[in-house]
Amino acid sequence: MLAVNNLSLYFGGQDIFKDISFMVNKGDKIGLTGKNGAGKSTLLKVLAKEQSPNHGSVTIPNGIIIGYLMQDLDFEDGRTVLEEAQTAFEYLNDIERKMNHANQQLTERTDYESKGYLDIITEFNYLEERFRMAGGHDTAAEISQVLIGLGFTQYDFDRQTTEFSGGWRMRIELAKILLKKPDLLLLDEPTNHLDIESIIWLERWLGNYSGAIVLVSHDRLFLDASTNRTIEISFSRINDYKASYTKYLTLRKDRIEKQVQAKKNQDKFIEDTKVLINKFRAKKNKAAFAQTLIKKLDKLEIIQIEQEDVARMQFAFSPSPHSGKISLTVMDASKSYGNLEVLNKINLEVVRGDKIAFVGKNGEGKSTLAKMIVNELDYDGTVKLGHQVKVGYYAQNQVEFLDDNLTVLETIEQAANEDVSGRVRSILGSFLFSNDEVKKKIKVLSGGERARVALCKLLLEPYNLLIMDEPTNHLDITSKELLKKALMKYDGSLIVVSHDREFLQGLTQKVYEFKNQNIKEYIGDIDMFLSEKDLESFKQLESSQKEQKNTKQDKSAVQLSFIEQKNQKKRVKKLKNRIGKLEKQIEELERSQKEIDLQLSEPEKFKELSRQEGFFEQYEKNQNIKKELESEWEQAIEALEHL
Repeated sequence: MLAVNNLSLYFGGQDIFKDISFMVNKGDKIGLTGKNGAGKSTLLKVLAKEQSPNHGSVTIPNGIIIGYLMQDLDFEDGRTVLEEAQTAFEYLNDIERKMNHANQQLTERTDYESKGYLDIITEFNYLEERFRMAGGHDTAAEISQVLIGLGFTQYDFDRQTTEFSGGWRMRIELAKILLKKPDLLLLDEPTNHLDIESIIWLERWLGNYSGAIVLVSHDRLFLDASTNRTIEISFSRINDYKASYTKYLTLRKDRIEKQVQAKKNQDKFIEDTKVLINKFRAKKNKAAFAQTLIKKLDKLEIIQIEQEDVARMQFAFSPSPHSGKISLTVMDASKSYGNLEVLNKINLEVVRGDKIAFVGKNGEGKSTLAKMIVNELDYDGTVKLGHQVKVGYYAQNQVEFLDDNLTVLETIEQAANEDVSGRVRSILGSFLFSNDEVKKKIKVLSGGERARVALCKLLLEPYNLLIMDEPTNHLDITSKELLKKALMKYDGSLIVVSHDREFLQGLTQKVYEFKNQNIKEYIGDIDMFLSEKDLESFKQLESSQKEQKNTKQDKSAVQLSFIEQKNQKKRVKKLKNRIGKLEKQIEELERSQKEIDLQLSEPEKFKELSRQEGFFEQYEKNQNIKKELESEWEQAIEALEHL
């Protein structure tokens, strides 16, 4: 179905992939795994032909249909949810247009006995048969099944897509891909914008899907339910396991143990060889032998061991400052956006040491209540913090608040107080930023690496009430496990908004479900909640969806704000892409010029090059092009800062 042959890709001299090869066969359900920044999303782009490798190839047979869901998409406006979903059936839509045209001709013409009229009837019957055989009469049911499975209601079908947030619009794109029933699905973090119920539905849909899947996900339970093969990206190479994620972990542990032993053997061989070289290099009759040993060492491929050692990556939240028994009281709190009521008379009390999960469908008010608690939104009612309660807040879009032009080290140094300023590098090491990695600019980091920086900032001060909104988005599985361990040991109060079941398992003592503008308390962790909700019978949950609203809610103010925000993001994204391309062009020119300068520093090479016709003119032209690109880069940076 798809073959990757000796594929290599590098950015700025750094290898992302180096001579990797593998095949995707029909029925393969592959989970791509690896630490943040390993190249998982980049590999999906290459497979989707959205990005070209430096060497090697991706071979896809003719007629193979690929569905690709990326993390960042440009959305088109002007259609309802239903109309947008119907665009997935392009082939059927084309047949239907031809049928309508033929039907119109039959209605308008009166030459019933003519050959032309009979030909139109024949054509119409042929088109109708094709339409029926291709499932044209079943599309409405399929659309309804997929959209409802992903959390939409019948009421939503006729709403404009612009009325929905970016997360919901991502669901529409996912629905379109699923409706196309491609031969190969490429999914990049498909669960990031889904609630728990929709994730379970998607697991089941993928379980019944007969095509091949390659997906990136940091949701362990989702990976186990949806994959039968794991490809690990490590040190620019891949390791292929014919097993789901949990089984892969066991196999990987065995592989690393063998690597450690092989590394010990190799180190001993190198040490012994160096002793021989030092022993024989000074002796005339053994000098040639010593040179042979030196060449042998130079050609030796050094064994590398996976450095991501969970036992080494330990960090803990600071002990929470002393506070009163009650950390938070919410009384009759309500929030509306225009005529859209999100929360209605919410009552909630958090006792010191409570660990609480907020769950529920997207748009039910979980993040809204979190923002009300930290006073980021106006609201009706009372939200009161307890005596000496200090709140730490990790927003869902926390990574967007980082300054792209600062390095990782500068970002943390600026946020650190006097008490921790001397331990900044040590703290960064706990978040897998060490050595030269701390000098990386924020703008070159992957989504997961940015999330780790944002979490690191949160660690710098002690809090006795932590509110974390989707903290696991973009974090790899190892980093999530680390965060979970730290939160389980945290002695303050915790409110976490999350759709990650594995992350929530055993972490909280209470679950609050947000539904119909209110909340309902469940004692226990996420497993207890799912058990009580009886989500094993998911069809029953689908049929119990809330009744459709009779009148459409006025969202003009929210919609306008969203459109402005969307246009702003588009401009920012366009500028960032342009800056990235300019930086690559400048880097290529600099590399080329450095090579020429190096050659010119050699007298013989200088003579040879100076004899070439037009050499110095081209050299000067390249210098001028570089200056123009640098000037354009500066203008683009200024424009981005202004935005």
